[in-house]
Amino acid sequence: MSVSVPRPIVWTIAGSDSGGGAGIQADLLTMHDLGVHGCSAITANTAQNTLGVPAINAVSGEVLQSQLDALLADLKPAAIKIGLLANAGQVRLVANFLRVLKECGEYIPVVYDPVAVATSGAQLTEDSTGAAVLHELLPLCDLLTPNSLELAWLVGAGDDRAEVEGAEAILSAARKLRGEHATAVLVSGGHFEIEPGSTADLLCSGNGENFSEDWLIGKRIETRNSHGTGCTLSSAIAALLALGYPLKDACVVANAYVRRGLRLGDSEHIGAGTGPVGHCGWPGALQDFPDVLVAGSERAKPFGVFDPSAAANFAAEFPQPETSRLGLYPVVDSVEWIEKLAREGVRTLQLRIKQPGSDLREQIERAVAIARGYGLRLFINDYWQHAIDCGAYGVHLGQEDLQQADLKAIQRAGLKLGISTHGFFELLYAWQFRPSYLAIGVIYATSTKDMSGQLQGPEKLTRMAALLPGYPLVAIGGINLARAADVAASGVGSIAVVTAITDAPEVREAVAQLRAVIE
Repeated sequence: MSVSVPRPIVWTIAGSDSGGGAGIQADLLTMHDLGVHGCSAITANTAQNTLGVPAINAVSGEVLQSQLDALLADLKPAAIKIGLLANAGQVRLVANFLRVLKECGEYIPVVYDPVAVATSGAQLTEDSTGAAVLHELLPLCDLLTPNSLELAWLVGAGDDRAEVEGAEAILSAARKLRGEHATAVLVSGGHFEIEPGSTADLLCSGNGENFSEDWLIGKRIETRNSHGTGCTLSSAIAALLALGYPLKDACVVANAYVRRGLRLGDSEHIGAGTGPVGHCGWPGALQDFPDVLVAGSERAKPFGVFDPSAAANFAAEFPQPETSRLGLYPVVDSVEWIEKLAREGVRTLQLRIKQPGSDLREQIERAVAIARGYGLRLFINDYWQHAIDCGAYGVHLGQEDLQQADLKAIQRAGLKLGISTHGFFELLYAWQFRPSYLAIGVIYATSTKDMSGQLQGPEKLTRMAALLPGYPLVAIGGINLARAADVAASGVGSIAVVTAITDAPEVREAVAQLRAVIE
């Protein structure tokens, strides 16, 4: 008997669109589509249709407060999306409400879409609202999702005449908006064009060494059905955060959800103006997901993030293995294990030496010699220079290694390249290198390292695998015999294991059982 998983609750604090294309109407459709229960607190009843916004009728503070209190008493949120706040009084009221929530000690992610200027140019808020947002609300939010018009409005402290154009200006304005509060910012790119024929969203997130500025680029979709894209994007992110997605993953999946709606939406019959974006279900096609810009690629030059030092080592399009299904893939820490498993018929192996000694080069040489004798696909973890020198089949790198390794040297040597990924964002980033295979993890909790913040589970694995059908994919992390069938059903062609082999009482039996499930 299957056990139903309760839907997380997500609030939208926003305006109502009488035309049904944006505001809470778009938010609730999005939330339902992505598997959460949406609740709404209405800030304004807007009079609008597909041609414009004739009137904005803000609710009183008492009405807004009563909605928030009623929801909190019975429907506690797992995430909150904030949209149109029509005046400074509403901004302060919502900010005070969020402070009370935070004082309770439980973390609830807040996504704020600073709806202020309609695409038509109409001002949607009172003049004093911008300053109140910057000083009262912004410090309480986890992510802001302005478009370029709203970014200019906020940076100009409510001046609707301010302009932000070009990659450098957008980067500068986003940095300024982050300010001392270090709130993450996702600037949606529907209103500007840096690369011809494409759109680009800028995600500024993280702090200190983890700070990053990432451009998410996609092909521009020509359609008249784009009303409500900002509301849909921000509510999708809130829904995904409530489902446990990390921020970067939530942003790229939400981006894909909007792009899928633009591509597949059918609203030609709705109104005489700009029709609503479609709400077309979970994005399952790679064409809907953005390219994550790599700073070392030539493509990065017009986006203001090009890194010449990274470009010196950047390479893409690595040779593919002779099969997309690499099968059972044990990851072991000694040459002895390489030979033992080769004798058992394993054909894909990784040598991962965690604590190298002075004989590291010798160990790799021995492992490569064994691999040649048995016709193995042997990948060397991390030590790419030794892998090149010893003529290994391939090398495996983590995300952090991509910045230091000489990828051009690996490519020139003809080595295969595998890259670790943890979630949708890293998968899309690593895909830009077109490696020989992509490893997806961590599927389950593992004793080899603490990756509790990056657990994928079989459902996410299946969704990621669907983006690259027929491409060599490896699932890794906490996989044992009992879990192998669920992992194999995801569509990956290889399963990497560590303790399922090395801690097995009978290695031969463990290998045979795992291979039977996978192959």
